[in-house]
Amino acid sequence: MTKIEAVIQPSRLETLKNAFAVWGVEGLTVTEVKGYGRQRGHGEVYRGAEYAIDFRPKLKVEAVVPTSLVPRLLDVLQRAVGTGRIGDGKVFVMPVEEAIRVRTGERGDAIL
Repeated sequence: MTKIEAVIQPSRLETLKNAFAVWGVEGLTVTEVKGYGRQRGHGEVYRGAEYAIDFRPKLKVEAVVPTSLVPRLLDVLQRAVGTGRIGDGKVFVMPVEEAIRVRTGERGDAIL
């Protein structure tokens, strides 16, 4: 099993969810996060005063999937969330040593 963790633009979540569903990914965990990368935030004007906004709103999407699907899902993910502009996000891939369904005690790939 492998965990795919992606930090994406909030507006791209539905597209990603639908794209993953086509490949049988049944579960996603989504967390609202803030951060910055190369774009280093931006400035905004509110009531005549300028403010620096260092942290951009993003979503962290996590999915544990069969390792055999990872190359295809990474391609699907990049096409689903990529716009070609700065701030599209990042993707991290890591192995999962063990997974347990708490309710039944099932282990491994059976819980996916």
